[in-house]
Amino acid sequence: MTQRTLKTITVLAVLVIAGCPAFFGQAAKKPLTNADVIKMVKGGLPESVVVSAIQAGPAKFDVSPDGLIALHKAGVTQGEMDAIMAASGHPPAGATTPPPAPAAAAPAEANAAPPAPKGHMPQVSVVKGGASVKMPLEKTQVAQTKTKPTSMKNLAADSAVTQGIGTTANDVAWRMNSGIGGSAVSGAGGILSGTLMRRKPNVTYVWGVPSPASTTVLQTTSPAFSVDFSNVMGANPDDFEPTIVKLTPAQNTCRIVGATQGKEDAQSGSAADWEIYSSFLEERVAVNPQKVKRGQYKISPASPIMPGEYAIVLRPVSKSKKFSGGDVARGQGDGLMFDAVWSFQVSPDAE
Repeated sequence: MTQRTLKTITVLAVLVIAGCPAFFGQAAKKPLTNADVIKMVKGGLPESVVVSAIQAGPAKFDVSPDGLIALHKAGVTQGEMDAIMAASGHPPAGATTPPPAPAAAAPAEANAAPPAPKGHMPQVSVVKGGASVKMPLEKTQVAQTKTKPTSMKNLAADSAVTQGIGTTANDVAWRMNSGIGGSAVSGAGGILSGTLMRRKPNVTYVWGVPSPASTTVLQTTSPAFSVDFSNVMGANPDDFEPTIVKLTPAQNTCRIVGATQGKEDAQSGSAADWEIYSSFLEERVAVNPQKVKRGQYKISPASPIMPGEYAIVLRPVSKSKKFSGGDVARGQGDGLMFDAVWSFQVSPDAE
């Protein structure tokens, strides 16, 4: 081999080695961004698929306040948001992490308070004899009907309401795991309306609990409750307050919480432009609310209540508060707060 040939081979080897980083950089997987997650969510992918894609990495997420707000407005669920935070080096409170290696803790660390949680579901407990018993957070469902929301009795007699609330495809609250949107409720009518390019008509949306009776039975006509919604992701606790509403049994299939009117496609909108509570029909019970701290209350009926079905709910302080139909449909943020219900039954033998 001549010296000239050896020199040529050496130069070629240097060029190949120098070119490898660029080559492999092009072949490397493109980092996942906020826009990619929003695209998957808008495309209707299940939460489990989106979370798996986020965890697969690599990722380059914008977790600034503006970035997180944009993700929330786009309909990204709490589970997907937690995965994004974890991928960005900020695991949510309560996430499972490997135990640290044994080490002697410094005296100051040993007495340090645990970090405050970044977000949790709203909770309600019934207070009995000084002890608190946590109540289950139930799923609410929403049905559409053409019946005007003039009385709870008329809505309870409407078969479209009872059938809709009993249909799991129309489940509006707690959609974080399924990612089902409001289109399941709109049905063919919304598609036809869009095809004809005409304005969507108003319909009545009815909230209900899909069971004939509550499993929480109280033996007192003056129950007391503690409520905590101080740290729900995507919701401002100052915008809401707890109250008690009377539920209306409907044809032994469900219990109606309340109703309002809205456009036929209201639940598919991402903009916060739906004044759900401005003309909401419900049977509120007069209560004595005691604010413990921001987002934490103790409430009880202002006077003894009759036997029957009731529920603790969270309602906007301002009746003009606007909601995103998408948040209501997916049960997140303000939608989760409004959809939340903790039902209880005052026994006929209650004292």
